[in-house]
Amino acid sequence: MAKKVVATLKQPGGAKYAKVIKAIKGDNGSYTYREEMVLEGDVKDTLAK
Repeated sequence: MAKKVVATLKQPGGAKYAKVIKAIKGDNGSYTYREEMVLEGDVKDTLAK
């Protein structure tokens, strides 16, 4: 089923998405990672937050 979802995202004329993975440092010094699916045009805005 996942292949069907990926195939529909790659249709011509559809929106293009990018996966953004951010490393966030916690209070105790460990890192956690947060993943987001955003439009390609909004990647810089998402990383600037």
